[in-house]
Amino acid sequence: MRYFDLSVPLVSTPEGTPDMLAVKVDHGSHAEGAKGIETLIGVGPGLLRDGEGWAVETITLGTHNTTHVDAPWHYNSRIGGEPAKTIDELPLDWFHGPGVVINATGREDGDALTIADFEAELERIGHDLAPGDVVLVHTGMDAFIADPGYMAKGCGVTAEATVWLCDRGVRLVGIDAWGWDAPLYMQAEQAKAEDSAGVFWAAHQCDRAYSQIERLAGLDQLPPTGFEVAAFPLKVVGGSAGPARVVAMIRD
Repeated sequence: MRYFDLSVPLVSTPEGTPDMLAVKVDHGSHAEGAKGIETLIGVGPGLLRDGEGWAVETITLGTHNTTHVDAPWHYNSRIGGEPAKTIDELPLDWFHGPGVVINATGREDGDALTIADFEAELERIGHDLAPGDVVLVHTGMDAFIADPGYMAKGCGVTAEATVWLCDRGVRLVGIDAWGWDAPLYMQAEQAKAEDSAGVFWAAHQCDRAYSQIERLAGLDQLPPTGFEVAAFPLKVVGGSAGPARVVAMIRD
């Protein structure tokens, strides 16, 4: 088995990073751990190997601020006329399945993938989409993860194409950009110009129960098909998403 890490590193972001991208990781030293042990249970450094205690990290992290899996609850409170499920309510089999990479590199920001784009790419790679497939869209935008303008980059996927995927039994999709939709500022401009609901955040709010993996990285490592994806999110009770360590596997 060969393993491929598709998650972004979890590190502190620079000061001034927008809240929707910010992460803070505080690293506690072994010396601080020794002091904590002495305070907690009265065991001093002399009773610890090399005088060291435990190292502990404290993470300040929004559920969407790193590689994560969205739950339907993130999109709307009701989907298909039923209460939308939170991340802890979804079945585990949603998060593991055969992977398919759709090549969307070289597209302009906001040039969202259509049904025709998916059909053409699936024909090119010779893959018949099946229920349970995990469809990953490779845009190359993971190269800009540390860029302050990362949120505004990427082609995105149309609502029609998202519905098309869901109606074929796909329950987990992913993208190596900030979001599954086209950049928010572009959708906002269009929604205001048309003065219409259903334009902004259209793919998210397409009234289908499915999950998205956002902020993937390293999709260029993978073949178009012939691999598995595991994307198990943290079990955040009532959560709209869960951070995840997303891994692809190829069985040799």
